[in-house]
Amino acid sequence: MPKFNLSAYRTAVTKKQMQKIGIAGAGALSAAALAFTVVPADAETTTSEAGQAKPVVYNADRIENVKANVADQAAGASVKAEAVAAQQAEQKAAEKKAADEAAAKKAAAAKAAEERQEKEASRSAARPVAQKAETKKVYANNLDGWIREALDIMDEKDIPGSYHGLYKNIMRESSGNPKAINLWDINAKNGIPSKGLLQVIPPTFETYHVDGTPYDIYHPVSNIVAAANYAADRYGTIDNVNSAY
Repeated sequence: MPKFNLSAYRTAVTKKQMQKIGIAGAGALSAAALAFTVVPADAETTTSEAGQAKPVVYNADRIENVKANVADQAAGASVKAEAVAAQQAEQKAAEKKAADEAAAKKAAAAKAAEERQEKEASRSAARPVAQKAETKKVYANNLDGWIREALDIMDEKDIPGSYHGLYKNIMRESSGNPKAINLWDINAKNGIPSKGLLQVIPPTFETYHVDGTPYDIYHPVSNIVAAANYAADRYGTIDNVNSAY
């Protein structure tokens, strides 16, 4: 009977076990490599799953949530756009209403003004038109009237003189006779006798005649005004004359 060699047996057993371990290790490494290429980076693995390939799983709930969020955002934007449009429409409506009210007020004011004008025109037409009579001052045809008319003309022509100054000189020169004529003084001898109320010689009358009065030396008003005009030029005023001139 051959002798049992324990050392050789152990060696043989050891070699077989190492071969099994090597084969198993190679398989494990291959499975791990396959799993690494398939499983996402964030996937977790355990020692028992190392030899199996983990399938890729998509999260349907997350996708639905994203879709829901996008739909909500779109809906919110639509609501905001509708709100802005509604606000703009309200503003335009308010502006149009204000413009219509202003136009209505303007039209009402114009109509009221037109009605007032029509009423005023109607009242004016109903009232009788007062004819302004042209009044001409009437003077008495006597010495008092002649002096007063002469004074009004003198006032218009800025010729100085008073009623008293005219009256006293008229009474001294002609006693109030508009046809009086001096035929005996030096003027008469020279061929230019004094004539009228204030005894004016023709050359003086021609020089100091006042426009607007008759060109007649015997006309009482013309004679008075011409004499007063001459006295104003020579003496300052007829009031300063106290003797013949």
